[in-house]
Amino acid sequence: MRVYLKNRSLLYISGSDSESFLQSQLTNDISKLGDSEIQINAYCQHQGKIIGLFWVMRYQNGFLLSFPNELLEKIKSRLEMFVIMSEVVIEDLSNHLFQIGLINEKKSDGYILNTNLSIEISDTLDKDPDDFGNIEEWNKSYFDSSIPEVYTSTSEKLVPQMLNLDINEVGVNFSKGCYPGQEVVARLHYLGSAKRRLFSFKADQEMQVGDSLYCSTSKAALARGDRYKGSGMVVSKVKYNSLFYCLATLDVDLIDDEIKLNNEHGPKLEKINDE
Repeated sequence: MRVYLKNRSLLYISGSDSESFLQSQLTNDISKLGDSEIQINAYCQHQGKIIGLFWVMRYQNGFLLSFPNELLEKIKSRLEMFVIMSEVVIEDLSNHLFQIGLINEKKSDGYILNTNLSIEISDTLDKDPDDFGNIEEWNKSYFDSSIPEVYTSTSEKLVPQMLNLDINEVGVNFSKGCYPGQEVVARLHYLGSAKRRLFSFKADQEMQVGDSLYCSTSKAALARGDRYKGSGMVVSKVKYNSLFYCLATLDVDLIDDEIKLNNEHGPKLEKINDE
């Protein structure tokens, strides 16, 4: 199935210093990115909190960064602040290149995200946008892959470990050089296991990105009472076949407890067991 991903923007980073520039800004090791691969990268601020989460792809003589549309202005302006004397050009190609998500399909010139998903980049659409596959199919397949997203409501609120980006170094390389927030991210890694992680849930009512996870038995809830602001956060959400799914952060010691959305009267979230 081919799905037109019109909800994602594309920045093109080119110039003789483009690779070293991205290596100094992002959490993963750009030098290890293959020509037909998609690499997950976090773009952090100095406190180690994620501003945006990118798909990074080699394209022509530079790199493409793909991420949700709503973060375009914020990401582009911030990256431009750090170009300084580098030979780097940052262009918005969101209206010039099209991103097509492929589910259980492969193209020789496509980019592989994982076993089931890949991306096609094209300067034309070979059919009307409405004739592509249902975006819900892509969203559910993406959710099933446990790949998180960062949106405006969650930008600068999460560190990479909360999104499981450190596990198997899928989105963070701990051997590469410095990048914004690197000291904080590395310190959390070497101090031991993270206290808050990413989990999959489902519910019979809709949730919103940024909603909090409520647990009445958590130490924070018992100690803070009305000042308790939750033990996690909804990071991404999907509606599929009349059910609602989400990826959400949660304190790891609460995973076996009853979790509700936003408050004690909110809908119950059911954890989806890892296969």
